[in-house]
Amino acid sequence: MKVKGILVGVNINNKNNFDESMIELENLALACDIESVGSIVQNSKQVNPTYYIGSGKIDELSNIIESLEAEVVIFNNELSSSQLRNIESKLKCQVLDRTSLILDIFAQRAKTREAKLQVEVARLKYLLPRLIGANENLGRQSGGVGTKNKGVGETKLELDRRKIEDKIAVLNKELETLKHQRNTQRNKRNKSNIPSIALVGYTNAGKSSVMNELINRFKDNDDKKVFEKDMLFATLETYVRNIKLPDNKEFLLSDTVGFVSDLPHDLVKAFRSTLEEACEADLLIHVIDISNPNYESHIDVTNETLKQIGAEHIPVIYAYNKVDLMKLFIPSDRGIYISAKSGIGIEELIESICKKVFRDYITCKVLIPYNEGEIVAYLNENASIINTNYTDEGTILNIECSKQDYDRYKNYLILN
Repeated sequence: MKVKGILVGVNINNKNNFDESMIELENLALACDIESVGSIVQNSKQVNPTYYIGSGKIDELSNIIESLEAEVVIFNNELSSSQLRNIESKLKCQVLDRTSLILDIFAQRAKTREAKLQVEVARLKYLLPRLIGANENLGRQSGGVGTKNKGVGETKLELDRRKIEDKIAVLNKELETLKHQRNTQRNKRNKSNIPSIALVGYTNAGKSSVMNELINRFKDNDDKKVFEKDMLFATLETYVRNIKLPDNKEFLLSDTVGFVSDLPHDLVKAFRSTLEEACEADLLIHVIDISNPNYESHIDVTNETLKQIGAEHIPVIYAYNKVDLMKLFIPSDRGIYISAKSGIGIEELIESICKKVFRDYITCKVLIPYNEGEIVAYLNENASIINTNYTDEGTILNIECSKQDYDRYKNYLILN
């Protein structure tokens, strides 16, 4: 049974994407198993410092909650501690804001130890300034020893705050250890000189579907596929898969967490280590759900988030996904138009990737003596063999290979 919820939004000075943000809030609620049974919208020049919405609207909201038997109210903006306290006191039900809703979704979806730690750090940082007024009935603790009161001591609030700060420090220390392990793995991959490509984009744009389509085409093992579902934030961990093409070119493909408008700053900061896969990539594939009428604002949100994490300098291929859902489709030269579900445009995407990351590949001809057959075996496995000829001196291979392999076997080159 889904929980019944009421959505609340304040449109400050006729914000352009307000309607879109309310639709997105409904989808976020649904991702958290909350069914939207009603909504209240108020146009205003500024927010009410007491209830965020006006006093008349808060009374109207109270009546709607009672009539629809709603159990939770979700605000489309971040509420202060005093606003949360005042609203809950007035409405006598659970109150969430956009940030806490996103944190709840992340907490439910996190699978790996690192993702769970990152979510917990973000949750504690969100909770820290909202401790005011909690446990007021506990008052002050005595600071003295025995029956003599030698000072007022710490308030319960100060104790709670210190405990949270200590816990954040412990979690950050563990995250640093995991980050070091991730960097070690990344350095090993970098030494292999295999290009690294990261899928980035707005949440639910179809990044995992694109990865699974490439895995399906170029790998035999279904176990390597990643989780995909038509919902917000289906992927919270970074998955890395080795994709080897028929011509033996290979690259590492990583699937990253999706972005969303008004993503809490602490959450972006907490997931920075996960998003470093994007920062360290040789190429970004920016996946866009072109069937969404607001896809252009999604592009802006993604680009802004990439700028926040320091990845704005990396070359980008724009992959406009879900073209199969478009009734009227007019392609242009802005990017690659694909459908990960239907396989449309995937060949063009691969071709575009190869042009970007395999530019240093060299076409050459080598003569390998018969007593050095291990070199022929290596090149058959790691280079693109255009043709093969057998002579008295050895095997002649016409190949396309990386500059690294070219330098390694340049003594076997035929220069004519």
